[in-house]
Amino acid sequence: MFATGIENSIPKIKGGRIRVDQMESCGHYRYWRKDFELVEELGLRFLRYGPPLYTTLTGPDRYDWEFADITFAELKRRDIIPIVDLCHFGVPDWLGDFQNPDFPELFARYAAAFARRFPWVQLYTPVNEMFICALFSAKYGWWNEEGTSDQTFVTALKHIVKANVRAMQEILKVRADAIFIQSESSEYFHAENPAAIKPAEIENSRRFLSLDLNYGHRVDSEMYEYLVDNGMTRDEYHFFLGNSLHHHCILGNDYYWTNEHRISETGETRASGEIFGYSEITRQYYSRYRLPVMHTETNIAEGPNGDEAVNWLWKEWANVLRVRNDGVPTVGFTWYSLTDQIDWDNALREKRDRVHPVGLYDLNRDIRPVGISYRQLIADWGEVLPTQSVCLTVPVVPPSEHEQGSAQRQRADARHLRAVELDANERGEASASR
Repeated sequence: MFATGIENSIPKIKGGRIRVDQMESCGHYRYWRKDFELVEELGLRFLRYGPPLYTTLTGPDRYDWEFADITFAELKRRDIIPIVDLCHFGVPDWLGDFQNPDFPELFARYAAAFARRFPWVQLYTPVNEMFICALFSAKYGWWNEEGTSDQTFVTALKHIVKANVRAMQEILKVRADAIFIQSESSEYFHAENPAAIKPAEIENSRRFLSLDLNYGHRVDSEMYEYLVDNGMTRDEYHFFLGNSLHHHCILGNDYYWTNEHRISETGETRASGEIFGYSEITRQYYSRYRLPVMHTETNIAEGPNGDEAVNWLWKEWANVLRVRNDGVPTVGFTWYSLTDQIDWDNALREKRDRVHPVGLYDLNRDIRPVGISYRQLIADWGEVLPTQSVCLTVPVVPPSEHEQGSAQRQRADARHLRAVELDANERGEASASR
């Protein structure tokens, strides 16, 4: 699945006074028809995309579907397969922030309402980059609640991941063959000296927390104590262990030049640049979760030479082929995003309206060299990879085939299997309670 995405981050900054809306900053509200045309121009069928949560979820069980209706109708008409991104780094004003304990259930009901309104949608990323969302909002103090403590971080993390799990549960009630592609940042921390080994070990455990909870994977004892010491109850932890939906999931992992870090003995970190690279870090995540993998985000700025992004694309694709050839079931690759972004060079912390030239197209919708290279890569490899492994395909139903008999049978089979799964879970819970 070759893909790109349309950036839909919506965090609040400056004490909640400023909303950062990348769809607005990058012109998508004006040029959405053109943007979908560009997706087709690249030869792509998959698009990471979603409506802005803060203008769509207008109150408890209240929704404004106007923009979603027109854009998703156009995606369906063009037979572009969306990987629907329902929450990207922010919530509506009336919900406050990720410290709000009501967020998981309210978001789950929103996800259910979306699935009912667009029943032809099959692929979802309910909450984008859960770890980064909690870290930047509730530990680094950059976005939303601007928290800076371990307790605010754990609170945000448990609410965000629970929202993701509950959204998956609700979507499966509507679309039993839904597939969830987590887009999560893949990190690694390198010790600068022997005294930094322990801080590095802690961070290299903490990086797994969002996916451990999401997939019902038991955390190690040190991380369990960390969670409990900072506000997670035993019952909250066991919610995640008892509600694993990992078998409905693809492990989507994101990798950028900034995903590897040097850490000092005091725990201070800074970007190390690429040391291990995507292939080695992906093997670490795959060995932990044993799920099919999709490279769900990467980019780099087009620099002074004009070929920096082209070279990074080639390097990332070589890494994807490496893990695939080493036996890791790899099902997709994504350059993110379709167009240049605004202010991501400072992680959206300041509203400077500065173009970050990482897109396949610039903001005039003119193709960049990396866009030309990606289009060629798709043309070269799009038909070769499936023939190398006819078994390594994802059972995706394109919008145009939603009502066909084969798709209906797939959904019927999925509903039966989901019913069996839920029955087994209920019997297991009943047995455990005796």
